[in-house]
Amino acid sequence: MVKDQEFLENKASYCIDLAKKLGATDISVNVGSSISETVNFRNKKLDESNRSDNLGIEITTYIGKKKSSISSSNILKDNLNTLLEKCIETTKSTPEDEYNTLPDKHLLAKEVKDLDLFDDTHIENDKKIEYLSILEISASKDNKIINTESSFVEDKSNFILANSDGFCQGFKTSSFVASSVAVAKDAKSMERDYEYTLKCHLKDIQNAEELGKIAAEQTIRKLSPKKISSEKIAIIFDKRIAKGILSTFASAIASSVISRGTSFLKDKINEKIFSDTISVLDRPDILKGLGSKSFDSEGVKMNTLKLVDQGVLMHYLVDTYNGKKLNLESNGRCGGTSNLYFENGKITYKDLLNSHKKCLYITETIGHGSNIVTGDYSVGATGFLIEDGEFKYPINEITIAGNFKDMFKNITLANDLEFKYATNSPTMMIEGMVVAGK
Repeated sequence: MVKDQEFLENKASYCIDLAKKLGATDISVNVGSSISETVNFRNKKLDESNRSDNLGIEITTYIGKKKSSISSSNILKDNLNTLLEKCIETTKSTPEDEYNTLPDKHLLAKEVKDLDLFDDTHIENDKKIEYLSILEISASKDNKIINTESSFVEDKSNFILANSDGFCQGFKTSSFVASSVAVAKDAKSMERDYEYTLKCHLKDIQNAEELGKIAAEQTIRKLSPKKISSEKIAIIFDKRIAKGILSTFASAIASSVISRGTSFLKDKINEKIFSDTISVLDRPDILKGLGSKSFDSEGVKMNTLKLVDQGVLMHYLVDTYNGKKLNLESNGRCGGTSNLYFENGKITYKDLLNSHKKCLYITETIGHGSNIVTGDYSVGATGFLIEDGEFKYPINEITIAGNFKDMFKNITLANDLEFKYATNSPTMMIEGMVVAGK
């Protein structure tokens, strides 16, 4: 079992009291405990089974405007004493930074909401093996499938975040992840694809047979891809790719890059950066949400933010340090977003496919081609050619390119939003992107 709240609180309190005695003006402590169990299969046979137990602490001490941090996996008393002494000495010799400070006290969370993020159910290894056996058989039914890999991971964690201003809160989380990777081959090509399910509660994960079936189908349909010529064309991004566009947007509105002036979205608050139909929310209080939390990694209370309202950028993601630089109050986004998503569009998935006589449907991108300084976007991609709303054949070896300043204003979203991840998007179409082919 993971360590309970009382144990973690006692460790945090001990560090805060000792740090104050050693001369710290302020201190922040994060103590965490986690257990992870993993079972892996390869080609319908057990490949690996392991368990890891982790216990760790991170301490940040302040002396005036000087700050330093230290971490360890050893939280025995003698080691904590040594850690704190080292951290204090390091802090004393660190240059001052006028923006170094704990969060403003009035912003700290007063309570932890029960968001149903922890399932104490434990699934024994033989049950994990049984699940993966069914999954692997399902994924291997078609003789075009020549290789399969799958895994089942069960995680439990608990933590306490405390500081010298009296904040002391934490909560437990759990996750159950099952994944299936398949490799298919025919006379013309060999292709790979995957599917996975990730939930806070065991009962909510996808059926093993269905998961394996989807992984196999998605792999087989990519066989015998064709090359296409270069052109300017509308591109439809599958939901699992579209959410990456949203993640890039989040990176570009982080206060750290805004304060450095290294984002194409600097100085864009209250300006229209998307079309009127686009709104973006970050909502931390979704029950069982994979990104749900009551406070950020500094203890600042998190509330729902409408980051984009009818195309207009309303907020940056602000933490304490960079907020001070920008003269903005922290909005609880130290460590990033919670449950980030585009609001549903008004067009059906089918109508989106039929909106152009010819378009491309992208299921995979290759490489990290997002430049948040300039907004340039260029990645390798694979997917399918769509004509008259029908998937015609798979395509590969293309590069798609554009600039987010233009791409954001040319987005059309379907109404098929699902909350499968911490960042979610409906199926997305972007008009007029450049495709480099053969």
